[in-house]
Amino acid sequence: MKLVLFGATGMVGSRIATEASARGHQVLAVSRSGQSPVPGVTAAAADATDQEKVAGLARGADAVASACVPPRDGSDPRGPFLALNEGLVAGVRAAGVGRLMVVGGAGGLEVAPGQVLSEQPGFPEAYLPEARAHRDVLAYYRTLDDLDWTYVSPAAEIAPGKRTGRFRVGGDRFLTDDQGRSFVSAEDYAVAFVDELEQDAHPRGRMSVAY
Repeated sequence: MKLVLFGATGMVGSRIATEASARGHQVLAVSRSGQSPVPGVTAAAADATDQEKVAGLARGADAVASACVPPRDGSDPRGPFLALNEGLVAGVRAAGVGRLMVVGGAGGLEVAPGQVLSEQPGFPEAYLPEARAHRDVLAYYRTLDDLDWTYVSPAAEIAPGKRTGRFRVGGDRFLTDDQGRSFVSAEDYAVAFVDELEQDAHPRGRMSVAY
């Protein structure tokens, strides 16, 4: 499979590139720097908001994936992050690619029907803007009926760790372990992400990954 991956040099993107490449997929790692996150993986420099550039890079691919994150410069990330995803979608459409996978956030997962994690008491104030930006983006994807998209939410905590291949996959519900902790390593998140890329088990929907 030929995969074009935007945001490929970040913590999560680099691990998706590593996992997909290790499985024999042809990965084009796209970032603003144009650096390759994995030895031997082809890299390109582009901004995901540039529709023409996205289309040019994605043309001929089997799938496009985004590991892009909202702006973290202290400004309100909601508008810019939505615009980035709208630009990405426009480019993917122009390229004629039907499959799009997106690294999502955990804040919009449901702790109970109609109650999301980011709106619960005690949710860290510093993370609210980014959580709401991700929620806006998911709402946008849910309006699309011409792309086979999947939005992949990690656990509340995601960090570099070990690749175990053992984790749980859910839908819209917030997953925790027996101690109430919600965690997944970036490596195992990447395993779940590439599994979904290969299997397409959650078309036009959200899935979650946690231990």
